[in-house]
Amino acid sequence: MAASPHTLSSRLLTGCAWYLERRAVQEAPHTFMHLFRSINRRWITFQHFTFLKRMYVTQLNRSLNQQVKRKPEPVALPFLEKTSLGQAKAEICEMRPLPPPSLPLSRKPNEKELLELESASIIEGSLDAGKETKDEKHWKEMKLHLDDLPGILARLSKIKLTALVVSTTSAGFALAPGPFDWPCFLLTSLGTGLASCAANSINQFFEVPFDSNMNRTKNRPLVRGQISPLLAVSFATCCAVPGVALLTWGVNPLTGALGVFNIFLYTCCYTPLKRISIANTWVGAVVGAVPPVMGWTAATGSLDAGAFLLGGILYSWQFPHFNALSWGLREDYSRGGYCMMSVTHPALCRRVALRHCLALIGLSTAAPVLDVTTWTFPVISLPINLYITYLGFRFYTDADRKSSRKLFFCSLWHLPLLLLLMLTCKRPPGARGAGAEPQS
Repeated sequence: MAASPHTLSSRLLTGCAWYLERRAVQEAPHTFMHLFRSINRRWITFQHFTFLKRMYVTQLNRSLNQQVKRKPEPVALPFLEKTSLGQAKAEICEMRPLPPPSLPLSRKPNEKELLELESASIIEGSLDAGKETKDEKHWKEMKLHLDDLPGILARLSKIKLTALVVSTTSAGFALAPGPFDWPCFLLTSLGTGLASCAANSINQFFEVPFDSNMNRTKNRPLVRGQISPLLAVSFATCCAVPGVALLTWGVNPLTGALGVFNIFLYTCCYTPLKRISIANTWVGAVVGAVPPVMGWTAATGSLDAGAFLLGGILYSWQFPHFNALSWGLREDYSRGGYCMMSVTHPALCRRVALRHCLALIGLSTAAPVLDVTTWTFPVISLPINLYITYLGFRFYTDADRKSSRKLFFCSLWHLPLLLLLMLTCKRPPGARGAGAEPQS
């Protein structure tokens, strides 16, 4: 039986539909992947364009900022010519700070206005500070005036230390047995003072690069350039030659030899040892012990037990005095490169100070034994010796700046008072050796 045309057409349409549906199902993944890749490429291209746009905007803003930013003014260097420096200083002096803008009281200032006010005040303060310190920021030539020369030479010779040396020499001369000779006393004091000025000046000449690093010594004349090194050496020579001559030919050769020895010990031994070894403190104590011995030999012309006793008292007094002083200046000495006990051996520094405080009691007790004073002196000097020993013990146990400061200030009045007590208790000339048997 033949099929009808309607049935054939329907079967044909069904087969075509089934073929197209099957073909669509088979090709669907490839089509989807193609569409996904196309979209992905477009998205990457879009991101790339966005990145380029952002980079362009960034570079544009940077170039605009660079165009707006002002070029900083050149800083005046210290080695420019004097004319340019003078013109720059004149222009700085002519500038006046702008008054900071005032805000109305009716509204509250915002953050931006506060920042502007703060920046204006900072600029005004910096201009005022620049006016005050403009002379300190540049090198300037130091001019020496004749009116300032005596004060400069006094600081060069350490006039306070020289006065202490002369006073101890005078005490040694006064405590010596025999009549008091005023011309010899004046020559001894003047010669010792000149020798001390010479030694101190040479000491400062050698220590200029080290003194410049310390706060205590950075204002000395040679460090600041107030005088030239040639003038300092010339001044030391002019003091040393007449000082030694007065001590040698005006007093006696023994005192002159002690003066020369002390100058050499201070300048050529103590000064270089300060940067090498802690032995400098013991050498410096010997330097301080020689002046009263010079006073004794100037009065008697010989070295005996009394001269060594006075030298021993000055020798022991140096340690609590200087060790307490150096304890508060440890940072300064370390910065200057000095090898001090307080820096390298702090425990030894405190032990030595206490040890020599106790030695002062023993030396005071030995004074009447050597016929220098009466037996009243050990009794009346015991309270001040015990007090400095107590402060030395506090310095040894506490090891702080407060205890060292108390010990140092006590040493300043302890030595003059001790020498004054020795002078008041001096044994009369006729009573010396009274207990000895007369020779037949």
